Amino acid sequence: MDKEFVCKKYLFGAVIVAVLILAFSAVSYVGAYSRSVALTHSFSVSAEGEVVGIPDVAKFTFSVITRGGKDISSLVTENAEKVDKAVAFLKDSGVEKKDIKTESYNLTPRYTSCYYRTGEICPSPEITGYEISQITSVKARDFSKVGDLLSGVVSSGANSVSSLSFEIDDPTALEKIARSEAIAKAREKARQIAKEGNFRLGKLLSVNESNNYPYRLYGMGAGIAEAAPSAKVSVEPGSQKITVTVNLTYEIK
Repeated sequence: MDKEFVCKKYLFGAVIVAVLILAFSAVSYVGAYSRSVALTHSFSVSAEGEVVGIPDVAKFTFSVITRGGKDISSLVTENAEKVDKAVAFLKDSGVEKKDIKTESYNLTPRYTSCYYRTGEICPSPEITGYEISQITSVKARDFSKVGDLLSGVVSSGANSVSSLSFEIDDPTALEKIARSEAIAKAREKARQIAKEGNFRLGKLLSVNESNNYPYRLYGMGAGIAEAAPSAKVSVEPGSQKITVTVNLTYEIK
């Protein structure tokens, strides 16, 4: 087999490959162009689905703040003892370990204060002591005990209780109901628009979803810590509305 024949053979093969690549590129371009055209000949509709549920979990946080001198070790020990006492109270009251979580732990220096007067120069601030602040979040599933838990953690050493809210722990099932309602409404709206606009609906091009489920929030700060340890805290969980919004984009035929 002479060299000229081999060269022609390889050249022919290269031409075939180039033609195939060009053909594939053309098909890809046509597909992309078709999708682009479909998007330019489309319209979108949106609708909301709502469902009301009863909260099954109460959430709140409590803080233990300990201030002292420069002996950090004793401060850490004092703060930990108060937190442990509050946590032990919660567990003894039926709160599960998995529903008690440390949210933050901060050690902050405290400095000397200087009140400026005319003609005086304030000295450089010096550390006079430290402050430890630990925040713990709690989930309570027995609403009949929520009031006792709020006042009990304060009696056990917490300085404040805050951010009490009532929520649905797992909203998945309710979201499904709200989503089905939202999609049904959006489809009906699309059919009505197509009828009034004198065009036909094509295929569904995209679906987008957003969720919104606000909860009842009670702002409770240091005020509860100032109350008597045996003070009764009354709370009502109410209801929670879960809203799912969907946006459907259709091709116009």
